[in-house]
Amino acid sequence: MDRISALSDELLLKIISLLTTREAVFTSTLSKRWECVWKYLPKLDFTSELSHRPALTGFLNRNLPLHRAPVIESLRLYIALDRTKHEDVRMWLVIALSRSLRELDISYHDVSDYNCPRRRDILPSSLYVCKSLVVLKLEGQILLDVPLRLVCLPSLKTLKLKKVTSLDGESLGRLLSICPVLENLSVVFFIGRDCNVANMGNVIVRVLSLQRLTLLMDYRCKLDRLEIDAPSLKYLKLVDLNGGSESCLIENMPVLEEAYVDVRYDDIESLIGTITYVKRLTICSRALYGDGFVFSQLEDLKLCDCTVGASMLLSRLLIDSPNLRALNIFQMKKHYDTDMDLWNQPSHVPACFESSLQSFSWSGYLGGVQDRDVAVYVLKWANCLKTATISSNEQYVPKLEMLKDLSVSSRASTACQLFFD
Repeated sequence: MDRISALSDELLLKIISLLTTREAVFTSTLSKRWECVWKYLPKLDFTSELSHRPALTGFLNRNLPLHRAPVIESLRLYIALDRTKHEDVRMWLVIALSRSLRELDISYHDVSDYNCPRRRDILPSSLYVCKSLVVLKLEGQILLDVPLRLVCLPSLKTLKLKKVTSLDGESLGRLLSICPVLENLSVVFFIGRDCNVANMGNVIVRVLSLQRLTLLMDYRCKLDRLEIDAPSLKYLKLVDLNGGSESCLIENMPVLEEAYVDVRYDDIESLIGTITYVKRLTICSRALYGDGFVFSQLEDLKLCDCTVGASMLLSRLLIDSPNLRALNIFQMKKHYDTDMDLWNQPSHVPACFESSLQSFSWSGYLGGVQDRDVAVYVLKWANCLKTATISSNEQYVPKLEMLKDLSVSSRASTACQLFFD
């Protein structure tokens, strides 16, 4: 017997845990000593590329029933073809769930009908009563059909639903109702490329224990109503590119610390009213809000400059954020370049310019008149500024031109260092 084979089962298990699950299973062919070691792996990661689908299905059907670990810490399953039988997938999940599964991550995509996807019934009923499940991640053409009675996920703390084709407001609400200790929720609503705009109905997130919430809706997802009631929420990311919600009620978030807002609403006042206590805010909005709001704790502001009215929103936020320490103007991913309106500077110097603003950065600086006016204004009036960093694509603004243009502008802070990327 070789030296490695003479090691204890515990050490051998640690060694093969460094391999992929497929490689770990193949160690069973080395010798009789290795035959059963892989069967006690606590983490199972089965992924598939398009060309390997038939081999993966056969591999799982042969080997997963042989697994013997009393507790499976995680099962990751990625299936990218339509030929896998739904019954096979359900069998694999039943086996994993019977072993006190703690984390389940499934990505199921049928490329033959991706443009207008169908729903695949692969989730066993035992999923909805799994007492050990802490993390659940679902992606793709999966039918989410929560039973109406006698179901509960008492340990589930993280729920991530990405482009689950059967998901709407009703199915999401039913699932949330059986998750009493949920802390982290992420939902990406999805409509196939060739499908028409779909109505998601009423999306209501009412979870007392929730601490992090991400909701993403593309331009084809229309809501009748969006309601969020989460008194323990610390982080909110809301992306609604349709902007067709007939009503939006977001309330009861007294401990919210950070918000990421990218919406196409015509009226954002009700939303703004719920996030005025955040310390960090990232925002893109074509709409303005009215007077009477103060971001008293806001220290870090990131503003997307892709909308025509971005300069007006910036002016309003600077006035309403007396303790702002860092300002970053940038462009969100997949947003398009749009010239801002000409800079209409605030009626008075913002309080944060006189006492707190220390960092100013602008990525994607285009060098137009409005861009230059904003940058010059910040440099001219921010008394406490320590660093200002301006970066641009050379095709828009040659670096030498930027240097000449902004280096000669006056600065209120003699300690301010100006950088160009």
